[in-house]
Amino acid sequence: MAFPKLIDGGLHSDARGEVRHVNAFDFELVDRFYTICPARPNELRGWVGHQRDWKWFFAVNGEYLVAVVQPDDWQNPSAHLPVQQFKLSANNPQILEVPPGFATASMALSPEARLMIFSSGRIETAREDDFRFPTHTWPLTSDF
Repeated sequence: MAFPKLIDGGLHSDARGEVRHVNAFDFELVDRFYTICPARPNELRGWVGHQRDWKWFFAVNGEYLVAVVQPDDWQNPSAHLPVQQFKLSANNPQILEVPPGFATASMALSPEARLMIFSSGRIETAREDDFRFPTHTWPLTSDF
């Protein structure tokens, strides 16, 4: 079984400007992408889980918290499952890879934050693999 992991990138600046990259990211499984521009920072968005689709998260601007949990029951999961928290920053290019079998939630940590999400699975079948849980299902710790 695969587990969430960070794929490190890099940043290069010179007189011409700045290049941010994650050259180790493989787009082979990616079918689509979208961005999230939150109305307000510090507001939790999610929880959404997928049994079939992969997700990859990249902070385009500002800072984002992405939380990940592995539901033990997709219809009635335990509220006491361990939650992993990942802080993504545009100033430290990384992609968080989340394999199938996990639920995620995200929160902008800065007003200008923008999050790009790459997804496997076509949009036409996305609703078949979409499990939504109330935002209070798994609490976050404040150490981010």
